[in-house]
Amino acid sequence: MELQILHWFESLHNPITDPIMYGITCLGNAGIFWILLCAAFLFIPVFKKDRKVGLSMMIALILSLIMCNGIMKNLSARVRPFNVDTSFENLYGVFNGIKDWSFPSGHTSASFAAALAIILWDRKKGIPAVVIATLIAFSRLYLTVHYPTDVLVSLILGSLYGVAGYFVSKLVMKKSAKANKVFSGEMPYKSLFVKAKAE
Repeated sequence: MELQILHWFESLHNPITDPIMYGITCLGNAGIFWILLCAAFLFIPVFKKDRKVGLSMMIALILSLIMCNGIMKNLSARVRPFNVDTSFENLYGVFNGIKDWSFPSGHTSASFAAALAIILWDRKKGIPAVVIATLIAFSRLYLTVHYPTDVLVSLILGSLYGVAGYFVSKLVMKKSAKANKVFSGEMPYKSLFVKAKAE
């Protein structure tokens, strides 16, 4: 059934959307787009009020990396669909560089982890992030590198990592007044390592 669904996605291939979908999927390679965005929120001065967003993203992405790539892929050991059905079209040689297991989808997990971490703090920034995450997830099916269940489960789990990142960062900021001021952009990072002067 899942292979049939992927063949339907393959039927959508055409010279216009093929390079678009390939470009979108490349945004998720090694989570690079989300890592760079996280770094921007954490370290670029113009985004200093969004440091808390960057902190949530960092926690969510680390959770996704550990759970998805470190644990679940190796436990499931699910063979990629293009290795099961060799008739799938290898657009831009995308199959050639894939050596890990199929379940879950790392691209989807990281994307929704990051997007949920953003939208829970800032709806205006979060909506475009969710749209990008959705497109990345769709691209994995379009390119037939994952089964639909890989993507669906990863969407759910990635979202949970994003929610966890949000609540953990809120807890950190609640427990430490100094961390709260730093990640709210009111104080520089060096303040975290400077002991408060005695009254």
